Amino acid sequence: MERRKFGRTDMEFSALGFGGAEIGYNESQTQEEVDRLLNSALDAGLNVIDTAAAYKTSERLIGNAVSNRRSEYYLLTKCGALDGFSRSDWSAEGILDTIETSLKNLKTDHIDIVQLHSCDSETLRKGDAIEGLRRAREKGYARYIGYSGDGDDARTAIELGVFDSLQTSVSVADQTPIVGNIPLAVEKGLGIIAKRPVANAVWRHTTRPGDSYVHEYWDRIQKLNFEFLDLPLEESIGIAIRFTLSIPGVATAIVGTTRADRWQQNAAYVDQGPLDKATFDAIRAGWDEVADENWVGQV
Repeated sequence: MERRKFGRTDMEFSALGFGGAEIGYNESQTQEEVDRLLNSALDAGLNVIDTAAAYKTSERLIGNAVSNRRSEYYLLTKCGALDGFSRSDWSAEGILDTIETSLKNLKTDHIDIVQLHSCDSETLRKGDAIEGLRRAREKGYARYIGYSGDGDDARTAIELGVFDSLQTSVSVADQTPIVGNIPLAVEKGLGIIAKRPVANAVWRHTTRPGDSYVHEYWDRIQKLNFEFLDLPLEESIGIAIRFTLSIPGVATAIVGTTRADRWQQNAAYVDQGPLDKATFDAIRAGWDEVADENWVGQV
């Protein structure tokens, strides 16, 4: 799988990364299933695993599954938001305590990037959370520090000049960062991680899904009505992934799944390379024609 230089760091990320939210929130997920899932992802050439303290059982499942292969992947987690986003702790002490717990759950002595998990601009400017990350880096718990979030809060994080990475939502249904936060972050040397890179493939639903988490993207896709969405589902998902990976500056696209066979499929899409210019430009033009100022990044 293609490797991409990650910002100003010494890391090269695989174009696809594993997102640990889905396994953490899936109450029926077994350890054996996660073992197969993550080992198949590593076998397919993926070298980025992204999780968070907020993703319930995710860190523990990942640690049990692949800590024995720790040298084969870069490990990313997030802090501040906790317990399924039911509470948060942005104090320096709270950040450090959370990271120490993450290290235990992930069965590792260091995390490659520790990210603040979608805190607002006021919290960022206060500085306590950033101080917690700095202490973690000084102790060797974190090699680099990052911010995960969107919109004006992400812009604040970029402008503060203290982070090594930005993880932000960007996809065919979430294109605002392409001409906003992403170029600014790249200019400042941050590595870019794309989250929700296929917009949850909401076009697979013929009616509005019951899960409110995807409502905004589903509503947008109805209006965007891109031509490629008429293709078979797997092919359209491949185009969506390749669109996100064709955005200048994006180093890796974080995809969550509970299906072990999905990694070979996704890797095959990536191996096709960036989208041709005509297809990429058509998707961008469709966005420019329909999107309004309220279509901002979705957490």
